[in-house]
Amino acid sequence: MNALLRVSAVLTNGAYVLNLDYDHYVNNSGALREAMCFLMDPEAGNWTCFVQFPLRPPAASADDEDPWGSRDSVFFDIDMKCLDGIQGPVYVGSGCCFNRKALYGFEPPVADDADDLETSPRRWCCFGGTERRKLMLRRNRSVVPLLDSADHDEETVGARRRRLLSHHAALQQHFGHSTLFIASAFKEKGPSAMAVAATPLLKEAIHVVSCAYEERTRWGKEVGWIYGACAGVATGFRMHARGWESAYCVPARPAFRSYAGASPSDMLAGASRRASAAMGILLGRHCPVWAGGGSMRPLQRLAYVNCVAYPLTSIPLTVYCALSAVCLLTGKFIFPDDVDDYDGFLLVLLLSSVIASVALELKWSGVSLRAWWRAEKLWLVIGTSAGLAAVFQGTLRACTGIDVGFSTDTAAVAVSEQPAEDDDEEAMTADSTRSVLWTNLLVPPISVLLGNLAGVVVAVSYGMDHGYESWGPLGWKLVFAAWVVAHLQGFLRGLLSRRERAPTLAVLWSVLFISILSLMWVNTQTYYGPSVPSATQQPIF
Repeated sequence: MNALLRVSAVLTNGAYVLNLDYDHYVNNSGALREAMCFLMDPEAGNWTCFVQFPLRPPAASADDEDPWGSRDSVFFDIDMKCLDGIQGPVYVGSGCCFNRKALYGFEPPVADDADDLETSPRRWCCFGGTERRKLMLRRNRSVVPLLDSADHDEETVGARRRRLLSHHAALQQHFGHSTLFIASAFKEKGPSAMAVAATPLLKEAIHVVSCAYEERTRWGKEVGWIYGACAGVATGFRMHARGWESAYCVPARPAFRSYAGASPSDMLAGASRRASAAMGILLGRHCPVWAGGGSMRPLQRLAYVNCVAYPLTSIPLTVYCALSAVCLLTGKFIFPDDVDDYDGFLLVLLLSSVIASVALELKWSGVSLRAWWRAEKLWLVIGTSAGLAAVFQGTLRACTGIDVGFSTDTAAVAVSEQPAEDDDEEAMTADSTRSVLWTNLLVPPISVLLGNLAGVVVAVSYGMDHGYESWGPLGWKLVFAAWVVAHLQGFLRGLLSRRERAPTLAVLWSVLFISILSLMWVNTQTYYGPSVPSATQQPIF
């Protein structure tokens, strides 16, 4: 992308740049015109670094057939609209129109006096801050080396030449060794090579896209798209940190759509890459907790923290899913035996808030209840697999420099294609979109699923052997375990949808993992004296 940005500056030097990934297409020909309404606005356009469009699934697939579509709808129709009222939406990596100056590292224009504050959009600050303080923080945020414009009447010719050479060297360190490209960066609009012949212009274009051009420059660090993990979030974060503001455009007809829906295995691999990249930003130099200085508004910073810290939620999620199996297999419970009215009131209040938040999400995003439930099941599978692996991988990489790669290659167990009958081809295609192929990321969710299923079977057997009175203490435990199994039942059907592609190795590793934990629990309990079980505990192990 940075190479394309440079060569376009040499050839045309358009003021605005459209970024669209290879797996998306233009669905609305008038979308760019609507983006220009933001970028070319005489007031707000001077402060706008990019205009982000929502990314929609293919038109042929409804949200009910796209497990991840409803969660994307909640993000684009609720979260991004809320951010549009602060400092603007985040950059999601595609479907975006950029201001070229913002990509180069320039700061937005700063008002010179209090009267010019009226031309600034979103004139209020979070938590009661003043506009003058915000403008002072925006000053000197540009990473582009600018020439000192102070009066140098007493400066000698040699000193002035040295100062200009020093400034030119700083520009080359920032933009690279291309005089034509540096000139285009400071030109307001229009090509900077009007008087250059075609042959030298072609050589200059080849020069700026060469592999060695970015060596010893700030490209990928402060200029252009940021390299490394989660480049989209980091690029937008650096722009907002310099004081720029973004805009969110939601036309009636979706501007961009993706070509085709992904299979569950592809979703798992993509979620693993995104979660690892998010942890890389959270534990790196672009961490939104402390990076960026004080020009970013607190709520905008909190939004960026939420964008990169979401893999951490996989830890309590996995613990909760495992606790339901532990409670059934060990006879213990996460709630105390004597729950007073106050604790019960807090529990009811918590459940009511969860239900209310779900109802508001369904209302604001327009997602059906069935599509929301499919997205929740996929969220739990990804949280206990890709998210959990990303937390450990990112932590080890940041602390020790060790890169522990988790396999996401689903072709390892792909069997050779056999000749199929014509009437079976459609069924095989449908099965391939629902099946889950082998990857070692499947071990944690399969372990959680098998543990809960084993706990349910053991608890039901215990209740049938000990009569009606034993079902009372088992009731809530079975409810928690059944809730986890209900989330993972679609994942189980995906594992077993194609018998010849069933990830037997993942199941064996999961059974071995559960067996080792069970043996460790039994051996650990032998070191403690016998305890008197309470009325709500059943001695299973």
